[in-house]
Amino acid sequence: MELAASGSLVPVTHRDTPRFADGHASEDARLVLAAREGDEGAFNGLYERYTRMVHGLLLARVPRTDLDDLVQDVFLTAWRRLPTLRDPAAFGGWLSMIARNRATDFHRRSPDYVDLPDDLPAHDATPARVEALAILDLIRTLPEAYRETLVLRLVEGLTGPEISDRTGLTAASVRVNLHRGMKLLREKLHA
Repeated sequence: MELAASGSLVPVTHRDTPRFADGHASEDARLVLAAREGDEGAFNGLYERYTRMVHGLLLARVPRTDLDDLVQDVFLTAWRRLPTLRDPAAFGGWLSMIARNRATDFHRRSPDYVDLPDDLPAHDATPARVEALAILDLIRTLPEAYRETLVLRLVEGLTGPEISDRTGLTAASVRVNLHRGMKLLREKLHA
């Protein structure tokens, strides 16, 4: 995992009403309806559209070692609960909430961890990886809205419009969150 060297970031606030691009939402609705009818390929399409978003949302909240299992848990939960989704076009926002709730559940059920010393060498401790992980740790200290958007942009490589389409946030909210989040991250890096 490496952080991208470029790109703007904008934190997301939960006060924003989820909005989706018409084409994106209608394609989600088509895939959801097909998946409800048993079309596994349609659900695979949803997985491909949203796996980076789910990964990023979880990465902002849980230890990296548990990410892959939790991503699978989120999609398994979505598959099982797909019949309960009232608005198939709102799949992205619904899936985001499942991911956030899964991260919360993870922390409720997880045993306490002991912090290891910062100078403990890792088996794959290249300078670039060490720096990327340090920046990720700084991002995790930011407010949730900024943290999510920054991880989706810098780690997952999603563009602003992709973040907006997948999370249901307005394009303006994504821009603002990325801008403010980057400002806070720069301040922490130079402190």
